[in-house]
Amino acid sequence: MKCDRSESASSALVDIKQYNPSPLSTFTAYLANSFTIAEMEIRKLRHDPTELFTRAIQPVLWLVIFGQALSRVRAIPTGSVNYQTFMAPGILAQSMMFISIFYGLTIIWDKDQGILQKLIAMPVPRPAFVTGKAFGAGVRAVSQVIIILLLSLLMDINFRWSAYGILMSIITIIFGSIIFSSLSMALAAIVKSRERFMGIGQVITMPLFFASNAIYPISIMPRWLQIIARINPLSYIVELLRGYLINGSVPNAGFDWLVIISATIIIQIIAAGLYPKIVT
Repeated sequence: MKCDRSESASSALVDIKQYNPSPLSTFTAYLANSFTIAEMEIRKLRHDPTELFTRAIQPVLWLVIFGQALSRVRAIPTGSVNYQTFMAPGILAQSMMFISIFYGLTIIWDKDQGILQKLIAMPVPRPAFVTGKAFGAGVRAVSQVIIILLLSLLMDINFRWSAYGILMSIITIIFGSIIFSSLSMALAAIVKSRERFMGIGQVITMPLFFASNAIYPISIMPRWLQIIARINPLSYIVELLRGYLINGSVPNAGFDWLVIISATIIIQIIAAGLYPKIVT
């Protein structure tokens, strides 16, 4: 049944090699193919919505238990906001990263089911597959963000609840999800087995999280850790989220977005080059 649904959705993919396309039509076909792949990924989520709630347990525990406990200690300098408010955007980013970093399991699963081989055989640009699956990961991450934001509202966390701030936060989360899900797909194409992938995923998630400004300011880190945090894309995602949700503005928004967009393009290119290797 799953294969039938995948084959039905794949019929909507556009073959851009059937004619001599202009750059605009090539880009349009690329987006159309990407969104078709994303729709296939979202359809999987619709058939198993319990995954959203089970994956929300860990960030909820961080926010409710860890955040409230550390708010009483007041050992971490957070400026004019309490610690729980300070860490909430970091937990949003953590939830996004944890979902996205294990997204490569889906292409290993598709390979084991024989679905991936059929998709790769189609005359569709490889980047469209990677981008489409990354968009699908972004939808999953946004679903988690909505849960965390609702929890933050119930806990009376001092966010600036504006339509602009929430919209920009969602866009930030989508870009972050594209970065980490593309990294995940690149790793999956290299290791090719679920067991090895799970081991590597566990190894890189916590260092990425703790070597960022998600739960403490970069200024209190040792010098060597500050250097790592400055090259960690998660730090720039958290900085944008804090600006949009707490401060109402981001002083270095232009530079932060430049880093995030550059990281997105680079990791997408790498993942697109490695993606076909998973079936070899």
